[in-house]
Amino acid sequence: MLFSSIIFIFYFLPVFLLGYYLSGWRTGALLTGSVIFYVWGEGAYVLLLGALILANWSAARAIEKAQAPRARRALLTGVIVLDLAVLGVFKYAGFLADNLDALLPGLGLPEVDLALPLGISFFTFQLISYVADVHLRAVPAERGLARFAAYILMFPHLIAGPIVRYANIREELHAERRRTGHVGLGLQYFIVGLSQKVLVANTVAPLADHAFNLPAAGLAPTTAWLGALAYTLQIYFDFCGYSNMAIGLAFLLGFTFPKNFDHPYVSRSLTEFWRRWHISLSSWFRDYVYIPLGGNRAGRLKTVRNLLVVFLLTGLWHGAAWNFIAWGLYHGGFLLLERFGLGKALKRTPRVVAHAYALLAVLFGWVLFRANSLGDALHYWRTMVDLRAVQAPDIALRLQLNNEVLAALAAGCVFAMPVLPWLAARLRAPRLTPSPHLPARLDTHGVHVLSATLLVPGLVLSLAKLAGSSLNPFLYFRF
Repeated sequence: MLFSSIIFIFYFLPVFLLGYYLSGWRTGALLTGSVIFYVWGEGAYVLLLGALILANWSAARAIEKAQAPRARRALLTGVIVLDLAVLGVFKYAGFLADNLDALLPGLGLPEVDLALPLGISFFTFQLISYVADVHLRAVPAERGLARFAAYILMFPHLIAGPIVRYANIREELHAERRRTGHVGLGLQYFIVGLSQKVLVANTVAPLADHAFNLPAAGLAPTTAWLGALAYTLQIYFDFCGYSNMAIGLAFLLGFTFPKNFDHPYVSRSLTEFWRRWHISLSSWFRDYVYIPLGGNRAGRLKTVRNLLVVFLLTGLWHGAAWNFIAWGLYHGGFLLLERFGLGKALKRTPRVVAHAYALLAVLFGWVLFRANSLGDALHYWRTMVDLRAVQAPDIALRLQLNNEVLAALAAGCVFAMPVLPWLAARLRAPRLTPSPHLPARLDTHGVHVLSATLLVPGLVLSLAKLAGSSLNPFLYFRF
């Protein structure tokens, strides 16, 4: 079930919210609704998720009770190995078997083709962060199994994040009555996210699909650049749109999720880009991999090792394919260059030059990410830089460049910048000052309350387009 679907918006969500608000046991209502949401798309895999929830809940309680450090570490290691083993079997077994078979064809390994459980990369990382935080005594172990299951299964973040740590919402999970005073803000976030997904990401997606699916001989530089631009906009507005919808739904349920994107395409370095892109994932790797490895505290060589390990794992987290691994190492390489000299140079260069550098580096990186294989990505790069072969886009692509697509490309380029906050400020939209009930982690400068003149057209246009469109799932569902 997709957030950007008629069945979710007009059937599931109203019925669920009615039951949730009227229920005397909102944890139970949330858990029931989330199970139905997951079963709708995954069926029997909810049993696997249930088993992992039970295992991690039990392990965390045992870790908290254990007095000996060795016993605590053994329990933590055991449950993390279990979580990663499940992730590895479903996500990486086929990739490993295919590569072993290519290297050692005499082994005769059977073909591994397991359907990937929706959201497995996200809920695995949430489980690991929870048991790790209990081990570090950063949070107490959750006593209630139903409450812990509701935290993991909570449908706004279950499928594609953001990765919500238990510490972020523990107080809200335990509140006797969850505050629902931010319903208006929740609707605002949901409508903005829906508009990003439907009006921009879905509209430019065919351009990217066409360019990246062309045979090598049929790809021209202009087509390649248009396809890369379209995908750069598609993946941002698709994933940021999902995150904004998730944040909005959380507000409707009385929870506050962390911000996951902060206009990453305004960055002037790749280091800054990763502070703004998929914030919940980059902070997870920082806190649970980079810092435990030693971070940048153990000398230059170990800093290089730690960064490369983090970005190798970042690439693998996104998918079991060589192009994802290359994409992770590509970004890790840029961060190393910036850490050891390039970053200082970028600070001295004009803003427009640094911005152009970051955008081009990110755009070329998305080619690695989107291409069907590493070989396809390399050919795509060669085509992009082959200025001798510049020609008009192919006929099929030109036919797709209608007024709606051109408007979506223009809107994507504009609204990828912090135009909406600027516009709201110009219209004198009020700001919500951060408070204990609206944590600063969402927006340290407060959140604009957008007017109906900005939200209603986006909602109406999005619903009109959904009514006449086919299924278009979120890109991060497959990661």
